[in-house]
Amino acid sequence: MTDSGSGAAPLESVGWVCVRDGQLLAVRTRGRDAFYLPGGKLEPGEDGPQALARELAEELGLTAAPAALAAGEPFVIEDEAHGQGGRRLRMTCYTGAAQGEPAPGREIAELAWLTADGAGRCAPALRQVLHRLVAEGRVRRA
Repeated sequence: MTDSGSGAAPLESVGWVCVRDGQLLAVRTRGRDAFYLPGGKLEPGEDGPQALARELAEELGLTAAPAALAAGEPFVIEDEAHGQGGRRLRMTCYTGAAQGEPAPGREIAELAWLTADGAGRCAPALRQVLHRLVAEGRVRRA
């Protein structure tokens, strides 16, 4: 499948949906201006939950069993990949559990707990996730 806008296949990634007290966890990597879901691209030989477990350890110092991450109902978001010249992104979002308290890893500049009013600080795919969670009543409007 190719994207008609850029001619390239969509970037495939995984993201972790972590909601506490009506707020969604988001990260901003060094050198970027927008917030994203914790997660990233799959490496060769990985499935989605394996990639996400690795990314959570690298980005946030969390421990997660791939089976625990996959236990929730994953959903897929497709949108423009932020900062990728119009290329599309296809992100599978997992809601399963991880252990530990999130703390910025070496590539993470900042963590944020967002409500709907933080959408302007987010990459397009994260805005879509945030709006979905607000509509479901899981994330607060402000």
